[in-house]
Amino acid sequence: MDTYLIAIFVGVLGIALGVLLSSTVLRKRVTKKSQTVLLDAQEKAEMIKKEKILQAKEKFLQLKTEHEQVVNERNNNLLKNENRLKQKEATVSQKFEELNKKDKELVNLRKNLTSQLEVINAKQEELDKFIHKQVAQLEAISGLTAEEAKAQIIETLKDEAKSEAMVYVQDILDEAKLTANQKAREIIIETIQRTATENAVENSVSVFNIDNDEIKGRIIGREGRNIRTLEALTGIEIIIDDSPDAIILSGFDPVRREIARLSLHKLVTDGRIHPARIEEVVGKTKKQIEQEIIETGKRTCIDLGIHNMSPELVRLVGKMKYRSSYGQNLLQHSREVANLCATMAAELGLNPKKAKRAGLLHDIGKVPDNESELPHALLGMKLAEKYKENEEVCNAIGSHHEEVEMTTLLAPIVQVCDAISGARPGARREVVEAYIQRLKNLEALALSYPGVVKTYAIQAGRELRVIVGAEAVSDEEARLLSYDLSKKIQDEMTYPGQIKITVIRETRAINFAR
Repeated sequence: MDTYLIAIFVGVLGIALGVLLSSTVLRKRVTKKSQTVLLDAQEKAEMIKKEKILQAKEKFLQLKTEHEQVVNERNNNLLKNENRLKQKEATVSQKFEELNKKDKELVNLRKNLTSQLEVINAKQEELDKFIHKQVAQLEAISGLTAEEAKAQIIETLKDEAKSEAMVYVQDILDEAKLTANQKAREIIIETIQRTATENAVENSVSVFNIDNDEIKGRIIGREGRNIRTLEALTGIEIIIDDSPDAIILSGFDPVRREIARLSLHKLVTDGRIHPARIEEVVGKTKKQIEQEIIETGKRTCIDLGIHNMSPELVRLVGKMKYRSSYGQNLLQHSREVANLCATMAAELGLNPKKAKRAGLLHDIGKVPDNESELPHALLGMKLAEKYKENEEVCNAIGSHHEEVEMTTLLAPIVQVCDAISGARPGARREVVEAYIQRLKNLEALALSYPGVVKTYAIQAGRELRVIVGAEAVSDEEARLLSYDLSKKIQDEMTYPGQIKITVIRETRAINFAR
């Protein structure tokens, strides 16, 4: 038992010694490892320290370089400013010296002027004495005092001044006439250029197109009762002939022609054509046209900016849409004249609104409800007076064809603008035979001059081109021919507007290479 215990004790003691030895070894290993880690950390720390020191040195050197650059720039700027100041100082010093020199010169000049002035005063005194002496001698010789002689001289100068003034005034008047004519041409040309319009040419015949010829029989009706009813109600002659797919409406009243055309259109579209239906449709169409006339008058006044016009005058303005004068639509003509008048009045410093109103109403006497024997200008003036228009407007309407005396400046403006609108190329229909004859007369007149080879009337007779022979007519003679021809056309022919005469002289040198 004791032996067993001893063995156990010995075993436990050996185990304890083994554990003790192993812990000692382990401690030595840990200690050695920690020393190794510590050394590594110290080495890394030294490396990081050296890197940071190097970075700090580089940063320091960079900052030092930048600072030196800034300092150098400042030093350079200071040197420049110093040099500039030195230059300015030198310039100021030089100018100061120049001023001192000029001051000395002025002092010397003042002294010289003072001495010269004293000499001049002395000579003036001598001259005054001499003049007094001469005046006394002249008075003794002439028997007149100085005042009397002065009065005679003044009278003589007055007479001479009056005669010269009269000549001068006459020259001014002649120049003013020339300038006024030139200014008037400029105003008229500018007015025409600033006003553009379309020209509509109307005829006394309207054509109503149909789909087939069977409708003609229905329009004629049994024994012609339908067509007779339609003609009686509209006052328009309806011509149904062999023209394919067309019916001709003939009449000088455009309003009645339009009523007949619209009525036919409604009857053909509806298909019911008999006297009772025709009477009903014509009555409705007349009311429709009347309403359209009123609307057209209102729209025209609104477009032109004209207000407070009598409803009856507005209706007459709308009625002008269905009238024509020498083939020119009356409403279009009146609108154009209104715009021309407004432009011209503005150029002349007058009231453009009144001028536009007078221009629109100037032909209102051509569309009265009742026929009158008065000229349309006088009738238009009476209508304008009846409906309380302005006196200036009434006078402009009545005097645009010089039937009454012009009392306002608006009257000649309306007259001129009416002529401008009617004289535009294509504005009014002209008889073809008369137009062709006028062109022939124009060309024949030019051909009557010696040396003229060919003549051409172009641009609707607005320009005449004359070709002359180079051998027979010189350059100076060509210019003289153009002038003489213009004067002869102006004296012998009647034409609207103006005609441009162009004389062409061409020299040709021809040779042949063989």
